[in-house]
Amino acid sequence: MTSSLPNLFSQLDVGPVRLKNRIFSTGHMIVMLEDGLPSDAMVAYHQARAQGGAGLIILEAARAHKSGESGRPAIRAYDDACIPGYARIGKACHAHGCKVFAQLSHPGREMVLAADGTHSVAVAPSAIPNERFHVMPRAMSEALIAEVVDGFELAAARIRKAGLDGIEIVASHGYLIAQFFNPRVNLRQDAYGGSFENRMRFACEVMAAVRRGAGPDMAVGMRMSAEEKDHDGLEATETLEIAKHFDGQGVLDYLNVTAGTSAGLAGSVHIVPPMMIETGYTAPLAAAVRAEVSIPVFVAGRINQPQIAEGVLANGQADMCGMTRALISDPEMPTKAQHGDLDDIRACVACNQACIGHMLNGYPISCIQRPETGRELQYGTLAKAKTPRKVLIVGGGPAGLKAAAVAAARGHDVTLYEAAQRLGGQVNLAQLLPGRAEFGGVTDNLSREARKAGAKITMGTKATRAMIDAEDPEVVILATGAMPYAPTIEGEDDAHIVSGWQVLKGEANAGARVVVADWRCDWVGLGLAEQLARDGCHVRLTVNGMTAGQSIPQYARDKWLGDLHRLSVEITPYARLFGADGDTAYLQHTLSGEPIVMEGVDTIVTALGHVPEADLAEGLRDWDGPVHEIGDCLSPRTVEEAVLEGLRIAAKI
Repeated sequence: MTSSLPNLFSQLDVGPVRLKNRIFSTGHMIVMLEDGLPSDAMVAYHQARAQGGAGLIILEAARAHKSGESGRPAIRAYDDACIPGYARIGKACHAHGCKVFAQLSHPGREMVLAADGTHSVAVAPSAIPNERFHVMPRAMSEALIAEVVDGFELAAARIRKAGLDGIEIVASHGYLIAQFFNPRVNLRQDAYGGSFENRMRFACEVMAAVRRGAGPDMAVGMRMSAEEKDHDGLEATETLEIAKHFDGQGVLDYLNVTAGTSAGLAGSVHIVPPMMIETGYTAPLAAAVRAEVSIPVFVAGRINQPQIAEGVLANGQADMCGMTRALISDPEMPTKAQHGDLDDIRACVACNQACIGHMLNGYPISCIQRPETGRELQYGTLAKAKTPRKVLIVGGGPAGLKAAAVAAARGHDVTLYEAAQRLGGQVNLAQLLPGRAEFGGVTDNLSREARKAGAKITMGTKATRAMIDAEDPEVVILATGAMPYAPTIEGEDDAHIVSGWQVLKGEANAGARVVVADWRCDWVGLGLAEQLARDGCHVRLTVNGMTAGQSIPQYARDKWLGDLHRLSVEITPYARLFGADGDTAYLQHTLSGEPIVMEGVDTIVTALGHVPEADLAEGLRDWDGPVHEIGDCLSPRTVEEAVLEGLRIAAKI
């Protein structure tokens, strides 16, 4: 145990279960099921985090009853077929001293489409609509309530049979149990609505049912949002009374505290809070609960570093720290922290792109910094190269750095050349956007990995064909990036038009009245609009898409759109930049074709995409040896694709 983190690496008894440390992975959907059952990929994913030192893994929310099936695939805990898959995950994690809890859930009115694309029949305490998914549920009958309670008991018994260590009941994020809590959502007049005790009745029956199914040797806990942070959502004062009530029942072994709700766009941001939200922000909510209950309190919410977790524990705010995205970014984080290798931890930057972003789009989760995540069966363990080769990499952005780290780790002789005096490429610009400073950690993490693996890095040297010929490598990898796309704009000679890059670099004066022309529909337009608005400019953000931030993960987008509204940024969707003159921007509505004229404009700031830097690639067309292009010089996209291609090519050579 490292002396610098004594609390984090102390044991904790949770009911009948002893955990080896205070780091846990929260229940999160990873999209690795096959026909509703855990797959080999899912087993490998959780095994990697157990092997890396996590004390507890809580598996993703499983459906306790058929009425809870939605279009998002989930483990069918209402079917005996789930037992072998659960058992395989348990066995794989137990081999590393890691405990495994299953999660049982029912979404209630929080329904998306059914598996066949039709709208699901949603049920809830009362017929109160969901704002986020635009679902109107039907009120549950008392017979269905009893059936769902029985479903929780039977599901718990299956999990016990599988040999897992505990069960967590999902009463968080506005799902069914939390809907019964909320007097603005639960308008029932029977035994399950009205008074506080009546609104708690369904949860109490579920708790008792799960305990019966689990037996005395498993831990039973409940996950709850200590504050839903949304219109008509549960407030902290309400949830504190709920926590005290459940503690008094003597059934639960712990409470797992988080924030947010699925019911609205503002509350859903807190399901997976983006980097614009401060680290450890849920700890005070957990502390308030912990002060009033007798059982251990878990907490999760932007705890991305072991030092932050240690502080939460040392301050008595919680007993366990959920570090899910930290484990996605670096499964070996616990072991590194315990050994004192804190600088070697690949810190999560909360970009949300490949984790929750993938999940919401129905793809297996991964990590932009560590594409091995979710691909453990393919890249979890890379073999040393049979024949070490001399590899020259051009470009010190994310693609080149990942290629260098992996190739060097496999035993190749790797030299990387970067033309600038600083590594990182476009990451250096991205981190200048408001609320995005943490994104610079991508460069820090990748460059450290490359150097530690033995790659030689030279900055301030522009690679040429002559230099490559003189170096005489056996393999060349080009990661030369891209430059802003600058199409011809009618009237541009009479207008003040600058690129987003120029604004971020401080090379252009934007003036007081700005139009941001955003073709990309991603972080860039949103960030430029926020920065200029905070600088005192009147900002109109015009977007060549349905909404600003259309192409980025919704929780990051929604947080940003709320911030821009508070800053009085005017947003115009479906707008294609057409032309300009001295004080006017001319755009075209992408659907109607009609003009959109914006007058009183000092500056047009463009975010119109990028074009590959392909000159060196063209100069090497006749080079006698393999040349590989990766990242934006192959095709301008994002950091995720750049790092993934760096991994793929370095794993092959």
